[in-house]
Amino acid sequence: MCNTFINAVGFTAATLTTFSFVPQFLKLIKTKKTEGLSLMMMQIAIGLLLWIMYGLLRRDVVLISANTVGFLIVAATIVVFLRLKGKNDAN
Repeated sequence: MCNTFINAVGFTAATLTTFSFVPQFLKLIKTKKTEGLSLMMMQIAIGLLLWIMYGLLRRDVVLISANTVGFLIVAATIVVFLRLKGKNDAN
């Protein structure tokens, strides 16, 4: 198969999965409501860290970069979730 096609599939998949959590993060920031979210996001964060490790072992820049960005987005979402959850529980 053509390397250009294979790379296009990889970059498309990486882009879609990397930014899939952005809408949830923006909704959380905008509404400041944690209902409907759970800390199961931690599973996603752990999975992304494992993909980063795998990418490092394979020396695969696409795996490393896409999953690092994805991890940062999920980590930011978890931090905001925990801060808001604490405030919402106090009320």
